[in-house]
Amino acid sequence: MENSQLISYLQNEWSTDIHDAFSIDDITEKLSQRIHDLINHDFGQLIRLLYKVDVSEEKLKYLLKENANEDAGKIISRLIIERQLQKIQTRQNFMPNNTDENDEEKW
Repeated sequence: MENSQLISYLQNEWSTDIHDAFSIDDITEKLSQRIHDLINHDFGQLIRLLYKVDVSEEKLKYLLKENANEDAGKIISRLIIERQLQKIQTRQNFMPNNTDENDEEKW
């Protein structure tokens, strides 16, 4: 369930074609390609999307500095996926369970 929500979000917000991604590694790879495109052609849009996702700027800077030899697109992709999965999990934890409640008890 989480992967399908993640894929839907990434396709809509990041304009990625990842409908055929089946694992987090596949999703990371496809998203990193989109990140590279944004780095090279629309860096401002990348910054806006990172802000919207609420990726920690401090964490991003730290990881990019500490892993200078690693692909920056993959580092950023992993942070986006990690943050989005956290949001999905939080929503699932706080969604009311409507199966046993009657209408009067809902609020």
